[in-house]
Amino acid sequence: MAIPGPYSGVSTLAFVARASAFAFGVVYGSVKLSYLQVKAKYHKKEEAKGHH
Repeated sequence: MAIPGPYSGVSTLAFVARASAFAFGVVYGSVKLSYLQVKAKYHKKEEAKGHH
């Protein structure tokens, strides 16, 4: 019988931690993307006015 390594099975805690980290990353990414899109739109509007 082989000696089990440091990760020898599926831990519920590890699964929940990975799933919540993934979900947080998706939510954070979508919020950041929408913020950057609004910022880019604002800068385009300012450049069109000729303020820059």
